[in-house]
Amino acid sequence: MEYTYPPVSFFFDVIFLGEGLDKQNVETRFQSITGLSGDMQTESLKEGGENRFEHTLPVRSKYSPLVLKRGLVKNSQMVNWCMDAIVKFDIRPMDLLVRLLHVQGSAPQNTPANVEPLVVWKVINAWPKKWSVSEFNAEQNAIAIESLELNYSYFEPQK
Repeated sequence: MEYTYPPVSFFFDVIFLGEGLDKQNVETRFQSITGLSGDMQTESLKEGGENRFEHTLPVRSKYSPLVLKRGLVKNSQMVNWCMDAIVKFDIRPMDLLVRLLHVQGSAPQNTPANVEPLVVWKVINAWPKKWSVSEFNAEQNAIAIESLELNYSYFEPQK
């Protein structure tokens, strides 16, 4: 596998693995993805008689919400899934894959045959927390951007 190091961050997609979505027609391209991060929460422990320092102990992992942004899409399965959760309180968690892609070989760019994942993260039990659309402003020439914020249990790199 040949690729440029360090890898570029602009060629990626998202694959939804949940039931109820037509995997052939669900949207996978986004303008940006943020929130693929985790950190360790800690707890301080004071030791009796030891006043020079406190012990810092790990407690649990915490993961930031995943935010997906793209141009506003009409008749979207993903937005319907989101609206079902927010409006109808019909929450159906699903797993998804975030894939950083690269082009392999000298075939024409972005043909399915030569696009391969470089790094893949599996996001477990994602569910919609927030859906929003960017500001509508008659003084600007901007694309309407929709944002989907997902909470999830954890993510893990795939081999």
